[in-house]
Amino acid sequence: MGQDPRTLPPSPNWYCARCSDAVPGGLFGFAARTSVFLVRVGPSAGAIPGTPPFRVIGELVGHTERVSGFTFSHHPGQYNLCATSSDDGTVKIWDVETKAVVTEHALHQHTISALHWSPQVKDLIVSGDEKGVVFCYWLNRNDSQHHFIEPRTIFCLTCSPHHEDLVAIGYKDGIVVIIDISKKGEVIHRLRGHDDEIHSIAWCPLPGEDCLSINQEENSEEPEIPNGKVIEQTPVTKGCYLATGSKDQTIRIWSCSRGRGVMILKLPFLKRRGGGIDPTVKERLWLTLHWPKDQPTQLVSSCFGGELLLWDLTQSWRRKYTLFSASSEGQNHSRIVFNLCPLQTEDDKQLLLSTSMDRDVKCWDMATLECCWTLPSLGGFAYKLAFSPVDMGCLAIGVGDGMIRVWNTLSIKNNYDVKNFWQGVKSKVTALCWHPAKEGCLAFGTDDGKVGLYDTYSNKPPQISSTYHKKTVYTLAWGPPLPPISLGGEGDRPSLTLYSCGGEGIVLQHNPWKLGGEAYDINKLIRDTNSIKYKLPVHTEISWKADGKIMALGNEDGSIEIFQVPNLKLICTIQQHHKLVNTISWHHEHGSQPELSYLMASGSNNAIIYVHNLKTVIESNPETPVTITEPYRTLSGHTAKITSVAWSPHHDGRLVSASYDGTAQVWDTLREEPLCNFRGHRGRLLCVAWSPLDPDCIYSGADDFCVYKWLTSMQEHSRPPQGKKSIELEKKRLSQPKPKPKKKKKPTSRAPVKQEVYDGNEDESIRESSGPVENGVSDQEGEEEAREPEFPSGVASVASREPVTCTPVSLGFEKSKVTVNNKVTLLKKEPPKEKPESLTKKRKARSMLPLTTSLDHRSKEELHQDCLVLATAKHSKAELNKEVSADLEERFHLGLFTDRGALYRMIEVEGKGHLENGHPELFHQLMLWKGDLKGVLQTAAERGELTDSLVAMAPVAGYHVWLWAVEAFAKQLCFQDQYVKAASHLLSIHKVYEAVELLKSNHFYREAIAVAKARLRPEDPILKDLYLTWGAILEKDGHYAVAAKCYLGAACAYNAAKVLSKKGDAASLKTAAELASIVGENELSSSLALRCAQELLLARNWVGAQEALKLHESLKGQRLVFCLLELLSKHLEERQLLEAKSSSYNTWATGTAGPFVERVTAIWKSTFSLESPEQYQAALQQLQSIKYPSATNNTPSKQLLLHICHDLTLAVLSQQVASWDAAVEALLRAVVRSYDSGNFTIMQEVHSAFLPEGCDHLKHKLGEPQSLITPAFKSLEAFFIYGHLYEFWWSLSRHCPKSSVWVRAAHRRTASVEQSQQINNATPEETDSGDSQPEPNRPPELDVRLTEESKQMLITCKELFSEKHASLQNSQRTVAEVQETLAEMIRQHQKSQVCKSTTNGPDKNESEQAAEQSLSSPQNECKEEKNQPLSLPELTKRLTEANEKIAKFPESVKIWPFPDVLECCLILLHIGSQCPGSVTQDMQQQAQELLQKYGNTKVYKRYCETFCT
Repeated sequence: MGQDPRTLPPSPNWYCARCSDAVPGGLFGFAARTSVFLVRVGPSAGAIPGTPPFRVIGELVGHTERVSGFTFSHHPGQYNLCATSSDDGTVKIWDVETKAVVTEHALHQHTISALHWSPQVKDLIVSGDEKGVVFCYWLNRNDSQHHFIEPRTIFCLTCSPHHEDLVAIGYKDGIVVIIDISKKGEVIHRLRGHDDEIHSIAWCPLPGEDCLSINQEENSEEPEIPNGKVIEQTPVTKGCYLATGSKDQTIRIWSCSRGRGVMILKLPFLKRRGGGIDPTVKERLWLTLHWPKDQPTQLVSSCFGGELLLWDLTQSWRRKYTLFSASSEGQNHSRIVFNLCPLQTEDDKQLLLSTSMDRDVKCWDMATLECCWTLPSLGGFAYKLAFSPVDMGCLAIGVGDGMIRVWNTLSIKNNYDVKNFWQGVKSKVTALCWHPAKEGCLAFGTDDGKVGLYDTYSNKPPQISSTYHKKTVYTLAWGPPLPPISLGGEGDRPSLTLYSCGGEGIVLQHNPWKLGGEAYDINKLIRDTNSIKYKLPVHTEISWKADGKIMALGNEDGSIEIFQVPNLKLICTIQQHHKLVNTISWHHEHGSQPELSYLMASGSNNAIIYVHNLKTVIESNPETPVTITEPYRTLSGHTAKITSVAWSPHHDGRLVSASYDGTAQVWDTLREEPLCNFRGHRGRLLCVAWSPLDPDCIYSGADDFCVYKWLTSMQEHSRPPQGKKSIELEKKRLSQPKPKPKKKKKPTSRAPVKQEVYDGNEDESIRESSGPVENGVSDQEGEEEAREPEFPSGVASVASREPVTCTPVSLGFEKSKVTVNNKVTLLKKEPPKEKPESLTKKRKARSMLPLTTSLDHRSKEELHQDCLVLATAKHSKAELNKEVSADLEERFHLGLFTDRGALYRMIEVEGKGHLENGHPELFHQLMLWKGDLKGVLQTAAERGELTDSLVAMAPVAGYHVWLWAVEAFAKQLCFQDQYVKAASHLLSIHKVYEAVELLKSNHFYREAIAVAKARLRPEDPILKDLYLTWGAILEKDGHYAVAAKCYLGAACAYNAAKVLSKKGDAASLKTAAELASIVGENELSSSLALRCAQELLLARNWVGAQEALKLHESLKGQRLVFCLLELLSKHLEERQLLEAKSSSYNTWATGTAGPFVERVTAIWKSTFSLESPEQYQAALQQLQSIKYPSATNNTPSKQLLLHICHDLTLAVLSQQVASWDAAVEALLRAVVRSYDSGNFTIMQEVHSAFLPEGCDHLKHKLGEPQSLITPAFKSLEAFFIYGHLYEFWWSLSRHCPKSSVWVRAAHRRTASVEQSQQINNATPEETDSGDSQPEPNRPPELDVRLTEESKQMLITCKELFSEKHASLQNSQRTVAEVQETLAEMIRQHQKSQVCKSTTNGPDKNESEQAAEQSLSSPQNECKEEKNQPLSLPELTKRLTEANEKIAKFPESVKIWPFPDVLECCLILLHIGSQCPGSVTQDMQQQAQELLQKYGNTKVYKRYCETFCT
């Protein structure tokens, strides 16, 4: 094998459109993590003849986060320049020869996602970011330009090879645009067709569109894609093809001259051929392209599973492709391919380099499409290196990406002959060990505690031990079987068993023949053999001497124990290291001096390596274990912990060590001399192995994801960096986030925890290069299993995006922000090193024994004295002397370790301390520990400090103590206003009544009821009392609904309905009515339903009112009244006599055809099922029992209408049962109501609706004129005529304004009739008479016609001249006048009393006069009247006479009201004066006589004089 250094580099980053590139002459570069690795390809690589011509030649170091883009300058003479973009926000320009940064810019504000060095302009670098911003940077001018084309995420961009200003950009959503950077980024074409991420854009290498025979008219399966802008066919856009690859599984070829797609290539689904990948993991697709320069009719693309395809574009209608490496099995990538770059070597070979998720870089010969060579890479920390003792040159590498690499370092044809093993691993591989004799048998251990065995010569999955470690597996070792495995016969047991040491500090012995069986913890054997009673130390390392007779165990406390087979007798303990032991190695046995095989080197978390010579101890085989405290040799020089040591198999006493200081050191141990120091890694070294075949060759692995093969003879330095560099290193380490010490290593699901988080030491000083130091290394290791492409940050993360910083990283184009576990798993055992106490340090609760604890934290001298006093006290056979007793008294904390009496004293002191510091609860707990429960309870009760926990423990002291404690606690809680809790405690001792009373007395009614209902009999009076008491309080507070529930609970349904109705709104009344109906309170239900309907009536909600009345059968009559009221209201509304509009009429109220009464009866029949006389009779009886008060001027209009409709309903019902006398009375009552309220309009509407033809038909129905009904009928007829008389007079007065004004003042009643029209304030009659405007449009002959028609009406007015009624009305007026005068006199008298007037003038006369004036002033009576005041006897006489007259009238005259006779006389005389001849002389004569005879009251006196003189 050759003497050439080699590198296993980190994996190329995943999900980047361009993070690898190559230039002619054979230089290839790819981005891996935060740097770029350079590979020389071709003859100039200096490879050994016969091996693949490539070599990793260096690294570009400077970025602090993942490198996302890498591009070379493809301009001759400038091939040494390249550019990188990174997630740290910078674009750097490098010179690869010096590996230094030439310049850089940080123009982007967002994550950079695409980068390209223009193939046309020597110094132009174009970059794009996730927010859609493009920067053009001119290196030589140090100038830049910024374009914002689309607010979308850029995925890739490629500059045109034919025109210096054109750039094609692909976006995440599938849009592709071509821009002209010379025109401020103007969009030349917008190419639409893809519907997912654009992964790659390739321009056709030849300009023009003649290279492909694509029919210009062909539409290529899709309509023309409209162009962003139509532009002239300039040479700029003319003639060039563009290919794009997208996640939508298609490749599209676009024509730039036409701005549309001309060809679509759909990826074929190929049958996977071999390849080591996990079939359970779904892969996403990455479609990258390469358009070969010398073959413009061919296009290379990636495919679904890592295959590469060569497409033939000559015939657009045929989808023809060739598979790369079709003949050789297993040469293809096994996972998706990310980048393809062409490379022309010095000997003019056309090669293609590909990077893939399978972590291989492959080189393809474009002439044969076969794979020339493969460069493997690592996706995680290199934790462990192990050379096979059987298969020389086979190096196993345990990697944090979940795969084991087996590198055949002796392969002649292939320098990098590496096989990957991933099955069954699924975690970071932290330990490896080859079987000493069996070929291909490799044991591995993982970060999650798994131990398994691989046969590297087969493709079978590994055997896995059924016993797992709880934490990371640190070390594996093969050794002779120990009991119990060794107890079987010779053929029943293996010659060697597998030992594993895990992070929890246990060493397990596994039987390789029965890995499914249980593994044995060797601690049991150690304890039994050596009769050890004390706790065994936590083990962190195991190493067997080559002869299999001696085993060394390294421990967390820094000690190393040496055991002898067969039963692990402890022969020696080495107390040298004082920190966790990471590595132990025995010298080989084939040296020139056999005694060297007794040398054992060890390294720990200290930076010093110790070598011990155990020859004397082992050979003397001591009876009792020997302790060694002096090393044989000490190797000092490293500045950080030692992770691995290995003896050279070729030399005597030569050792190599790996350290966290970033270097590997070779030592001559016998002379304690450092020989050479390797500083090639950029991270902390984790493992080192000496080549078994080459004395000059060593392999080392680190957390920089690299394994280096280096030669000791080629190293410049002889010892680790010291002094200033070392100090800088320490500073960097300190500036990193601190490791969370107090944890032992514990594997997390993905990343094992760590031994220290990355201290960021990676000193560049280590490398002596001027580049910045990588900050940190965290186990972000992409180390996520290689199989999770969908979460790039997962596995991928390693190679992929992982910056080396300790910040969360995201990976891949998906930029799925997945945080990677930042803990580093260092393959060694750190954590255990901390002191055991510190392991459990969390924020603790207050200490129970603070004084004792503090005394245990005094000075070392005091603690030592404690130990001596305690030993004296425990082990002196005789009685303790006074001195010792006094010491013990003083050192009360030693009571913990002596007798009970002393412990009680200690508890007493601590308890007093707690009370003094205000922590009684801690004092109580101490007393409990002591067992004095009753005392604790009494003390606490007295101090009011009882707690739940104390009371809960009370039963331990007995039943009665418990009862007493609960009652005491309940009282305490009441003082603290915690009544509910107090009641709960009373319930716990079955004091239910007391608990209920407590809750009730403190107004917790709800809780009291819940308790009573749950615990007492249903009929218990307490329950009803609670309901009623709470209900009364709720009712008082206005919570009627809840109060109703209480009354229902107490079975007082009547009260519930009453309280619900208290609010008085329609909804409450309806609910109350329904409730009363449900519980059988029919009378209440009926009255509530009616109230509800009346409420709804006020809101003119007719439908709701009818609904409410439906609740009770007894309200059928009311439903008829409401029906008639609704019809009448609608009638008035239509005639505009009603102000308020109603929206919710019932459907049956809409028809208007036919006489009113007929409509009413028809609806009653159809809607209310009133058909038979019996039903009418029943309704009549229901309504007759209801009496309403008579109306006045102040009766509200809605109430008035309801009362009138009630009477009208009775009238219609009476007609239906042929009870005509009752019908007349009811009709008269309705008319009189409207007359009394002064509502003339309503009166006339009643007349027109119910007496459309006058009263004659009623007269016929009544029959006998002498019957009792005659007075009522006469009154009705009189009111009918009275109404018509007024209408006739008003029709005249429209033409005679003066008289109309005069008439309006006729007397008080007239005015009230005209003015108090409450349903409609502006009826035509009133308006006309008020405005007094003649109606010019009325035809002149109308007067004549009216005169003709009026004769009959005026003749019937004789009916109004009833002398009986005139006399009665006159007497009634006299009574009213006298009463008014008397009332005025009394008022004046009271007034004078209040004023206490001093003059005794004619008070009485004045008051009488004032009374007369007030009475007659509106009528302007004559002077003589004013001058004749009436005396009190005179007034009394008048009153008596009038009352006597009234008494003489028959009842029939007094019962039924009659229109005012004198008023009618006056109106007729007015009509006569306005229209001479219209009223007969007889009638005028009769009217004047009645006025003279009965017009002596003040009201009429003046008018009588006018007409009668």
